[in-house]
Amino acid sequence: MDIKSEIDLDKLPRHVAVIMDGNGRWAKQHGKPRVFGHKNGVRAVRETTEAAAELGIEYLTLYAFSTENWKRPKLEVSALMTLLVETLHQELSTLLKNDVRLNAIGAVEKLPAATYETLLKSIESTRNNQRMTLNLALNYSGKWDILQATRTIAHKVANATIRPEDIDDELIAKYLSTAGMPDPELLIRTSGESRISNFLLWQMAYTELYFTPVFWPDFGKSDLYQAIVAYQQRERRFGKTSDQLLP
Repeated sequence: MDIKSEIDLDKLPRHVAVIMDGNGRWAKQHGKPRVFGHKNGVRAVRETTEAAAELGIEYLTLYAFSTENWKRPKLEVSALMTLLVETLHQELSTLLKNDVRLNAIGAVEKLPAATYETLLKSIESTRNNQRMTLNLALNYSGKWDILQATRTIAHKVANATIRPEDIDDELIAKYLSTAGMPDPELLIRTSGESRISNFLLWQMAYTELYFTPVFWPDFGKSDLYQAIVAYQQRERRFGKTSDQLLP
């Protein structure tokens, strides 16, 4: 049976997050430098984005570059930034064709100037698209996100525009980089690693985690469908008992 036919379109996650892992190891398997893996990962980004949009998922967030990734060899970081610019230019038509709005979360203003400018242009070019929002997490980490939200709230408390007793979950969420979006119901991580690597730490309090051994460059539409089928087979209790969920 086609795995896609097993998906219940009435029970789709509104927001899917993906840690795109394994590019380097995939390249090593092929006897190529790590950058070769990153370049081949672009196909997986395109396929995953198109598949998510076709299904009707509202938000897709891809962990493209973490704050910790700056520690990688300078040559690799430079190649990644160049590849991002090239990919944004090449894939703009795909985003427009699929009615996908591009967004970015993270300290993107600290990216290299050419990368930042190209990113902003792509975001502006797709701002009226409505089928799905594609979030690129760039220069992002979950700790950074909580920290910047906390600082903003602290300044507002100091300026007496927010009272300390008004600070709650909803207020903090309002100042995170994902403000206005639902928290991800499903996180997919490729390459067989089983950790969340400082990604959407606040937002993933009740996210279902799905780990696959497939390296990111080999990840395709059927892999996304499999992850969603697995998600739909789980019982999401949010602290309640199974009996409490019965109608």
